[in-house]
Amino acid sequence: KPGEQKHPKEPSSSQCMHLAVVACGDRLEETLIMLKSAVLFSNRRLCFHIFAEDSLKPEFEKKLKEWPSSYTKKFESNIYPITFSVGNAQEWKKLFKPCAAQRLFLPVILKDVDSLLYVDTDVLFLRPIDDIWHLLREFNSTQLAAMAPEHEIPKIGWYSRFARHPYYGTTGINSGVMLMNLTRIRSAQFKNSLIPGGLSWEEMLYPLYQKYKNYITWGDQDLLNIIFYFNPECLYVFPCQWNYRPDHCMYGSNCRGAEEEGVSILHGNRGVYHDDKQPTFKALYEVIRDFPFEDNLFQSLYYPLQSKFLDTVHTLCGRIPQVFLKQIEKTMKKVYENRVIVYLGANHRY
Repeated sequence: KPGEQKHPKEPSSSQCMHLAVVACGDRLEETLIMLKSAVLFSNRRLCFHIFAEDSLKPEFEKKLKEWPSSYTKKFESNIYPITFSVGNAQEWKKLFKPCAAQRLFLPVILKDVDSLLYVDTDVLFLRPIDDIWHLLREFNSTQLAAMAPEHEIPKIGWYSRFARHPYYGTTGINSGVMLMNLTRIRSAQFKNSLIPGGLSWEEMLYPLYQKYKNYITWGDQDLLNIIFYFNPECLYVFPCQWNYRPDHCMYGSNCRGAEEEGVSILHGNRGVYHDDKQPTFKALYEVIRDFPFEDNLFQSLYYPLQSKFLDTVHTLCGRIPQVFLKQIEKTMKKVYENRVIVYLGANHRY
């Protein structure tokens, strides 16, 4: 906006919010629905960085071109092959889920990108990416990445009960939503369990993997936990509503931030968009998937969602529909108001 002062910590590439995802195997549709949720609600321009197997590249290009121009003008997309700069590529590729380890190499590959939001394919945005992007301004001088805790309650958390390697904090961190200042990551020296001095991000990855590979269960997420265990001052921890998973409601509601503000980013891990174990997660996925781009958000997205939720009230997560609906309703009101104001502004010159 003219005359508006930039915050000193705003990333230099402020004209574009960078969003990265890694898609292999059968993750094409899921990734496209995630990108759709990003475009539906965001205000500022988006730059997509899609890392995909060669066979998926033409599919992504074709599908994204089919979106209406009112949406395609809101983003640009780059599609990259899967590559690993250090160590054994086949070993990295097979770590945990196909290609998931690619995210560890983003600071090395995207050399010209200052800051980046990485998400798993099974993520849905229920509010503008702008809002999580603003958290970059909250980093102090040592923080270079942000993630949410893996769990809120240590006694039922996975890491606190089963991990055989070091992990961050009391319950570990979940890497499905990861905000990164890549410039800082590239220039930092990281403390580690390998040598007394520090190592750069790229130097550290493969030796660290070799040291702990017999103890890790969740692949690259475990490596990130190990890195931030040794470098806790480098991590900004954001609250659970920015990475809301079935674990937050299937053992009773244990994400206070979501109860107060509503879910900001939904993370349907454990395949819950595609089975019937968590119908509330599936309902959100299907409604965003089926939403015709140019339609009215309330009529074609919010009302179908409300009626689908009525069928899930008997489930553990379905008992708290307001948690899922609060933020998306607020977001849609804003989008609607912006469109009306833009429309009126175009027809009435003040």
